[in-house]
Amino acid sequence: MAGGFRGMFGRVREALFPSRKAPAQTTTQAGQVRTRKYDGNTKAMAAAYGVSPRTVLRWIDGTRHPAGRHQDKLRLDAVEVQTTERGRERRAKQLAKLGAHSGITARVGRARTFDIRGSDAVRARDVHLGLTGDQAAALARAEDESEMREVIDEALADYFNGGGGYGGFTAQDFEYDADDFDLS
Repeated sequence: MAGGFRGMFGRVREALFPSRKAPAQTTTQAGQVRTRKYDGNTKAMAAAYGVSPRTVLRWIDGTRHPAGRHQDKLRLDAVEVQTTERGRERRAKQLAKLGAHSGITARVGRARTFDIRGSDAVRARDVHLGLTGDQAAALARAEDESEMREVIDEALADYFNGGGGYGGFTAQDFEYDADDFDLS
């Protein structure tokens, strides 16, 4: 699963909502995910994970622990359920008010595969982005990692275009490693 333990999604959520970190214990994670994402429906959660309802109950009572892809999905779901839609919207409105200089920075590691105008050199580099309030608000509203990547892709294009489209770069011109990403 892209992004390892927390992935880009988890890192962004934990940075923007510091009091809403996912629980460390898989028993707590499983219980919260079942309650908050699947409205307490064990069968629905089991179907989403491709396991039996009994397995989900064992994760919750601690007699078994998820492994592999189930563990990764549970961790991401646990991060996701820490905030409500209303809470994300409230935080997004706060961030949007910060304007052009939100004070939130993103470090995008190993950004690569764009053509440098006038050169065939393609190199990977760490890029430090100062996000606008609107960009930070879009990250707060994002519901999954792909939506977060779209925001960061646009921020990279803005950065390399000098904030005005002068370089001709688009969001699709960049690739980066989501495991090598931080937000502060």
